Amino acid sequence: MPELAPLENRVNEPFETGKRWTFDTIAAILSVFVLAAVNFNLFDSQPNLALFGMLGLVLVILNRPLIKRWGQTGVVRCVDLLLIVATIVSFGFVFVQSEPKLSGFWIDGVVLGDRAGNETNLDYVIALIGLLLVLETTRRAIGWTLPILSILFIVYAMYGPSMPDWLFPHAGLSWERIVQKSFLQTGGVFGIALRVMFMYVFLFVLFGTLLEQTGATQYVINVTRRLFRNSTGGPAKVAVLSSGLMGSLSGSAVANTATTGTFTIPLMKSSGFKPVMAAGIEAAASSGGALMPPIMGAGAYMMLEMVEPTVSYVEVIQAALIPAILYYVALLLTVHFHAKRIGAAAQPEELGGDGSTFHVYQGCLFFSSFLILIVMLVYGYTPFRAVSVSLVGILLLSLLSQHTRLTPAKIWVAMSRAGKSGMTLIAAACCVGIILAIVDQTGIGATLPEKVQALANDSSLVALFLLMVSTIILGMGLPSAVCYLLMAILLGSVLSHLQTAPLAAHLFIFYFGMMSMVTPPVALAAYAAAAIAKADVMRSALAAFRFSLVGFALPYAFVLRPELVMLTADNEPASVLSVMINVLITLVGIVGLAAGIAGYAFKRISLAWQIPLLASSLVLFFLRLHGWQLTVQIVAIGFILLVMIVNLLGKQEADPQDTQAFQNNRAGS
Repeated sequence: MPELAPLENRVNEPFETGKRWTFDTIAAILSVFVLAAVNFNLFDSQPNLALFGMLGLVLVILNRPLIKRWGQTGVVRCVDLLLIVATIVSFGFVFVQSEPKLSGFWIDGVVLGDRAGNETNLDYVIALIGLLLVLETTRRAIGWTLPILSILFIVYAMYGPSMPDWLFPHAGLSWERIVQKSFLQTGGVFGIALRVMFMYVFLFVLFGTLLEQTGATQYVINVTRRLFRNSTGGPAKVAVLSSGLMGSLSGSAVANTATTGTFTIPLMKSSGFKPVMAAGIEAAASSGGALMPPIMGAGAYMMLEMVEPTVSYVEVIQAALIPAILYYVALLLTVHFHAKRIGAAAQPEELGGDGSTFHVYQGCLFFSSFLILIVMLVYGYTPFRAVSVSLVGILLLSLLSQHTRLTPAKIWVAMSRAGKSGMTLIAAACCVGIILAIVDQTGIGATLPEKVQALANDSSLVALFLLMVSTIILGMGLPSAVCYLLMAILLGSVLSHLQTAPLAAHLFIFYFGMMSMVTPPVALAAYAAAAIAKADVMRSALAAFRFSLVGFALPYAFVLRPELVMLTADNEPASVLSVMINVLITLVGIVGLAAGIAGYAFKRISLAWQIPLLASSLVLFFLRLHGWQLTVQIVAIGFILLVMIVNLLGKQEADPQDTQAFQNNRAGS
C-alpha cells in the first residue's frame, strides 16, 4: 500500500492548486489589460496605473508568503485575503475617483486630482492604507531595503525642521500632505516609475516570456553550444554568449542567472571549472545582459523620461551598443585566457551538437521578432507600439512550424511568467514613487546635488567616482532600474556638469546600477549563481567581480570619451573615424585588462608584469585623448602590445598547478 502524504500536505493541495489557478488568471488579465490599455487608451493615465498597480500587488500577495517559515497556516491565509481586499479597495478607489467614465461615483462630483488640498477624511484613510500595502508588498517582493529607505524618507519629511545641517533640514510635511502627494496625486505611487513599468517594461517582459515558449530561446543556447564546441573553455563561452543574449530579454541579472545558469553552471563544472569560477563567470555574463540592446533593462526606458534634451529609444539603443559589445568581448577574452591558463582544452562531446533539438525555424523566429521590433522603432513607432506589433508577429510566425507553434496552454504559461516577473517591478515602482514624491516636496533633489558637486571640486573624475560609489551602494539592495531612477532624480543636475553627452552620463549610472549585482558584499547575481553551483557565496561574488571588472572601467571611458556611445561632448553625432579610433584604443585596453585579470596571455604572466599591465590597461579607460593624457595613453598602448608580443613569442603553455586542479575537478565531476 503506497505511503500517504502528511495530512497537512493533503489538506493544502486543493488550496495551493486554487491559488496557482488564481495567480495565473490574474497574470493573464494583467497581460491582456496592459496590451489593450497602452494601445487603445482604455482609461485615463492615473486610472490605468491604479489598475496596473492593483493587479501587480495582488500577484505579489498571492505568490510571496507573509513570513516564509509560517507556511500556509489559517492565520496567514486570512491575513493575505484581507490584504488582497484592502489592495482592491484602495487602488480601486483611486481608479473610480479619477476615471471620467465613472464621474457619477466621484465624491462631491469632483475628480480626485482637483481635490488637492480639499481631500476628505475617506481620501486620507484610503491613501494611508494604500501606502502601507505598497510597503508590505515591496518587502515581500524584494526584501527590506527599499521599504526601509522609503520609511526613512517619510520620517525625514515629517521631521524636517529637526534635522541637522548635514541632513538638509526643511519646513516639514504633515502626514496628510505626505499621503496626499504620495498616493492620491500623480507624482507619487502613480508617477514616473510606475508609468515606465506600465508603458514599456511589462510588455518587453511579456515579449521575452512569449518568445521563450516558442523554443526560440533554447535555439540560442544550442547555437552557442555549436559555435564553441571546438573552442578552449567552450562551456564558459557558451555561458557568456547565451547569458548576454538571454539577459537582453529578461532585463534582470538575477533572473538571467537563475534561468541560463541552471544549464551553463553544471556544464562548466562537469568540464572541470571550479564551482566558484563557474558561478563567477555566469554572474558576470548575466549582469551584462541588461546592458545589451535592443531590449535592455527597465532603466533604458526610464531614460526616455529622464534624459534632457529628450532622446528616442533608437538613440538609447545606438548609444548602448558599442559599450555592450566591448563588455562581452572583454568577458570572452578573460574567459579564454583563464581557460588557456588552466589547460581547459576543447571538449566537443561536452557541448553536444547532434542537432536533435536544433530547429532552424526557431532561430528564424527569434531573429525575425527582433527584426520586427527594430524596424518598427527605426520607423518612429513608440516602444510600446513596436513591441505590441512584435508580439503579434511572434504569434503569427510561430504558427508556421510545429516546433514553434504557440498553443493556448503555452500562451497561458507565458502570461503567467510575465506576471511573476513583472509583479516585483510593479511593487518596487510603487514604493520608489513614495520616495520621489518626498524628494519633490522637501527640495532635497535640489540641495543634494549641490553638496555632491561641491565635494567634487569641479573635477569630473571625482564627481564620477562619487556617483559610482553612491549608485553601487544604493544598487546593493534595489533593482537596477529603481537604482537608476533614484540616482537620476537625486543627482540629475550633477550629470549636466560632467562635460559630456547627457545620454553618456545617464548610461554611466545605469551601468553601475547593474554592476552592483556583482559587487561584494551584496552581489545578488553572484548569490544566485553560487546557490546553483553549490559554491562559497563570498568567493563566488569576488570571482564575479573579477570577471566583470571591465564593467567598472567602461563607464568612465564612454563618459570621458563619448565617441564610444557615438556622440561628442557637445551632444552631436560623432564622426565614424573618431568612433573607430576610440573603439580601437579601448580594445587594446580590454586585451590588456583580460590578460591581467586572468594572469595569462599565451603563457603565465608573473605578478611583476601583471600589475603594470593592469595599470596600463586602466589608463586607456580613465584618460581623455588630448594633451599629456594622449601621450600617457600612447605609452600605455606600447607597453600592452610589448607584453602581448613577448608572451606570444615565448613558449606557450598552461600553468601546471592550475592544469592539475582542472583535471582533478573534471575527474571529480
